[in-house]
Parts: sequence; structure tokens; C-alpha cells
Amino acid sequence: MTATATAVLPARALLLDMDGTLVNSDAPVERIWRRWAERHGLDGDEVMKVVHGRQGYASMALLLPNRPIEQNYAENARLLAEETADTEGVVAIPGAREFLASLDGLPHALVTSADVALSTARMAAAGLEQPAVRITAESVGASKPDPEGFLKGAAELGVDPADCVVFEDSGAGIAAGRAAGMRVVGIGPRAGFHRPDVVVRDLTQVRVERTPEGTILLHVSE
Repeated sequence: MTATATAVLPARALLLDMDGTLVNSDAPVERIWRRWAERHGLDGDEVMKVVHGRQGYASMALLLPNRPIEQNYAENARLLAEETADTEGVVAIPGAREFLASLDGLPHALVTSADVALSTARMAAAGLEQPAVRITAESVGASKPDPEGFLKGAAELGVDPADCVVFEDSGAGIAAGRAAGMRVVGIGPRAGFHRPDVVVRDLTQVRVERTPEGTILLHVSE
């Protein structure tokens, strides 16, 4: 459904994607993946439709289906190093700083396809504090759209998946949240194409309320 002034989602825990959700990293992602596309003779626009939300090796497996997975892992390591070094243009999504501050003391986790180095670099470049619980590329054996990362986040927080709400921007991430049995708040223009439960422009449209019983109430407005 579309976000309205009266949309309220109850939750026990929140699971937050990073790129496109807390951090706008489109500038370096575009630079690095378009260069990669050119090196491999692929159409840059088609590549950009695939790479958001997935780990790099998983994107490569879709784009170069006949290439051995070992090559994808090796090249992904090189791209991660490039992405970690390139933080030009990385900024916080509007409302992200205030949103994270409102979660202080509430169960929440970062669940990102980035590794520790990249997530640390991008959150720092955007001036955002890292959540205490982080599920990164090193934590999982399967990339989004596999639900493993979100299920691990819920387990780490000790919350049933059905009581979690995911914040995501990409098709792969939204699919992962749904596969985990969680409700999904879609962030930004990419999210609207993938039918999350609620879509918002950015995090200025989300207000967090704590109830005495320990439930989180997410007020989503236009």
C-alpha cells in the first residue's frame, strides 16, 4: 500500500539495510559498477538494474552466468576494496540521523550486503552511528534475496521474525525481507517497484514511538 498519514506498524525489532536506506551511496556504486560493466562489455544501465541490494559476487553470477564462481569471489574482493576507498558523494538519507537516534535502547540491527570495511566506511562518510548489532557480508553464506541475513538479525536480537519490520530500498532486499516472513518499509523511488508493505520517500516520513509494553510503533506519513 502507499504510505498515508494514518499508517502505523507495530514491531518488536527493526532490521535496517544500509545502502539506499540509511546511506545514499549511489554515486560511487554507479562509478564503480559502470566501469566494471565496460570492462566486461556489458550495458551499464542493465548492470545497474541488478546490482542494488546484492553482494557483488551474486550480481556477477547473474550478469556473467557462465563464469566460474571462484572468479566472481575474487573480483568481488577487488570491487569491495574500490568501493571502500571511494566515499565521494556518500551522504545520509534525509532523516537517517534522527531516525537512528530515536532507536536508542530499542532492538534494531544493520543488515547489509556490504562487508565490515565497506559498511564502516560508508556509515562514517555519512556521519551516522553504527547500530550495535550488525549483520554484514561476512555473517552470511547467501546474499539477498536470500532471507538469511534478516533471519540472523532477528535471531541475534532474540525476536521472532514475524515481529520484525525491515527497512529496504532494493528489489533483492525487499524480497529477502518478505522471504523471512517480515513486513517491509520501502525507502525511496526504487522500492516502489517491488511492492513493500509501505513506501516512503525517505526517513523523515517515519516516526518511532515506544510503548510501555516494549512494542515499537512506526508512524508512517506522507
